[in-house]
Amino acid sequence: MIYLDYVATTPLNPEVLTTYHNLLEKYFYNADSIYDKGIEVNRLMEHSRKLVSEMLKVKEDEVIFTSCGSEANNMAIKGTAFQYQNRGKHIITTAIEHSSVYETCKELEKVFGFEVTYLDVDQKGCISLQQLQDSIRDDTILVSIMYVNNEIGVINPIEEIKKIVKKHDKVKLHFDMVQALGKLPINLEDVDLASFSAHKIYGLKGSGLLFKRRSTTIVPLISGGQQEFGLRGGTSNACSNIVLAKTLRLALENFDAKTKHIDIINKYARECLQQIPGIVINSDESCCISSILNFSCPGYKPEVILHDLETKEIYLSTRSACSSKTSNVSRIMAQLHLDDAIASSALRISFSEHTTKEDIDQFCYYLQDSLGKLKKQR
Repeated sequence: MIYLDYVATTPLNPEVLTTYHNLLEKYFYNADSIYDKGIEVNRLMEHSRKLVSEMLKVKEDEVIFTSCGSEANNMAIKGTAFQYQNRGKHIITTAIEHSSVYETCKELEKVFGFEVTYLDVDQKGCISLQQLQDSIRDDTILVSIMYVNNEIGVINPIEEIKKIVKKHDKVKLHFDMVQALGKLPINLEDVDLASFSAHKIYGLKGSGLLFKRRSTTIVPLISGGQQEFGLRGGTSNACSNIVLAKTLRLALENFDAKTKHIDIINKYARECLQQIPGIVINSDESCCISSILNFSCPGYKPEVILHDLETKEIYLSTRSACSSKTSNVSRIMAQLHLDDAIASSALRISFSEHTTKEDIDQFCYYLQDSLGKLKKQR
């Protein structure tokens, strides 16, 4: 099997799996119970929170365990919007955000009367910092921008974004950092909220976290308990929360070596793809992360190519897994001002430290084979 969809999800780290199984057997008790067994589970969970906070260089009570990155995004955006709506009801985001951000903003517009500015992107997927600066108004309460786009891999200039937003004391800044964790340096200085997910870094599905700075207040989306500082009611998913610290530690180990390997694989994949006639690479090398490579096969249906490669046990994707059952053209690709034939035929491969040049050789061989035998659209 050749797996080239690490952006969608990653395999579970064997060490994480072993620890998780042991926790499930020994520490199944409710972390909110007041007898010794429950207190011990809570102690382990809080120790995990402490370790996570140290790795992210933040305070312990600024780490909120969630079920996933999408929940963290919803909690950050809705929680901030409802908390500060007395100051204003204007939000700024981009046109190529993950669906959990984009659809949340659309809901705030349609149901709750907020106004949202969606920053445009150029053909590379880059935003205009000038447009961001010009879009901030007296009634702006939140700027929410992803660190790394999950379909084309464009990296947003978060340090420059911080400088712009920091000039406005009443504006909160949220970054969706799901695709950046374990791949790029994480600096939460001058950030109010940030979202992360475990299953993108060889951890458990159903596990994520939200960083929320002490100075930022949010309205809870789930009421009914004191869990997570009163911001997320419900029985704690203690074992998942406990093992998250180990997941993050393992993901950050040998960071430089992993990054260097992925850089080499990305460059090699680009060279191989460019040798196939008709292939168009959409992820610009100058501004995109090495772990993601988006390309198009104009004239072909990407789903047909994907399923043909699946017969060879080669797995990739056509777009974000969270929006893979929607319209023919990805919302992100539609924003890049590309020719329709390119935008509608996009495929995404994504790499990890486990991807080899031999994997890329086989993928490109069978991709070319597929293109040779499949019919082009008219």
